[in-house]
Amino acid sequence: MAARRVAVVGGGLAGLSAAVELRRLGCEVEVFERSRLLGGKATSYIVDGIEVDNGQHVYLGCCTEFADFVDSVGLGDKLHLQPRFEALMLKRGAPPCTLRAAGWPAPLHLLPALLGYRHLSWAARAQIAWAIAHANRPPRGGSFAEWLARQHQGEEARRGFWEPFLVPALNAAPAEVAAEDAVFVISTAFRSGRRAACFGFAEVPLARIAEAAAAQAGHVHLRTAATGLIIEDGEVRGLKLGDGRQPAFDAVVLAVPPRALARLLREPAAFGLAGLDEFRASPIVDVHLWYDRDDVGFAFAALLESPVQWVFQKGPGYLCCSLSAAGTLVTRPEDELIALCDEELRAVLPVLAGAQLLRGAATRDPEATFVPAPGLRRPGPATNRPNLAIAGAWTDTGWPATMESAVRSGREAARLIASGGMRRVA
Repeated sequence: MAARRVAVVGGGLAGLSAAVELRRLGCEVEVFERSRLLGGKATSYIVDGIEVDNGQHVYLGCCTEFADFVDSVGLGDKLHLQPRFEALMLKRGAPPCTLRAAGWPAPLHLLPALLGYRHLSWAARAQIAWAIAHANRPPRGGSFAEWLARQHQGEEARRGFWEPFLVPALNAAPAEVAAEDAVFVISTAFRSGRRAACFGFAEVPLARIAEAAAAQAGHVHLRTAATGLIIEDGEVRGLKLGDGRQPAFDAVVLAVPPRALARLLREPAAFGLAGLDEFRASPIVDVHLWYDRDDVGFAFAALLESPVQWVFQKGPGYLCCSLSAAGTLVTRPEDELIALCDEELRAVLPVLAGAQLLRGAATRDPEATFVPAPGLRRPGPATNRPNLAIAGAWTDTGWPATMESAVRSGREAARLIASGGMRRVA
């Protein structure tokens, strides 16, 4: 294929993965990012003189496209993945409990973890095992909460297992999430292989991944907003930029959120896209705490029946608390969020008894992910213009809004453009 000049709008993981793939396929690429940072929802910045990620981004062993993407930009050795599924579960008034999988075929490998889950009754453990065993069946529509009810999941099982694992994965409460999306997560993570549910994370700030990708992505323009498209004879001919320039391109990938996409297109229906205004965002709050304790004795842990779903040790004395589906918490003052998380951690971590909180900071993303609501239709990468594609973790990749979904969407959009955009929508 002869090299084509392609513009990618958006410097998040979706845009960067699209750009890297386009370059691999022989295209000339320029990336336009309106902010000063690359990585989008998965980036890093300086807080009180320390570089922190804009949230604790975890990937699982089943996230093969994300891991391959990171490896392709030369940082595969900076990803850590558990050798087997293991999760520390913390609960007020109870000793810690570790869920540890066996080396058996999936999903039987989880049986020892459930059998040893002391925070739950035997009835609740049996309910969870039943639901995982039946997650290979079509969920029959409705919400995840309704699916849980059909699988006879009691309140104890919901609070002690489904909420800690599924609310962060989907960033929404069970009643707000389509059963299909939740069952996909359960089936993919817990049934598809022994290592599928293993936790992984980057051992470098996320900005390093974005920077490594940008180095392979072609020419990158930061602080450069795209404000519209140039359309001639029914095809996209270039971009309109905020500074007045109108560079010409053979094709364009728009890797931006639904609302931004609607603004760029002005009339999405004219491009074969509908329902962009139906996407509803859900917030995530991360609270960063520094104590005068070098080691709390674990890499990460879940907090049961707490607004803090997970806590991660990011460095000596540095703990990051993750609050998914944060609701009204996203608007609370920083000092209240710090005090809340400090109290929650001290209630379950004896090692913090007498420890001094040196400082804290909160990072918020009011529109962290979309809510995969029942009936929501996610568009694929194609539009009705053969040289225009869209990408983003919110598009129809089959995955929830994760780093895996972002990479999959970017790569698929790139391949669509490189193939001539033959898969058109009506």
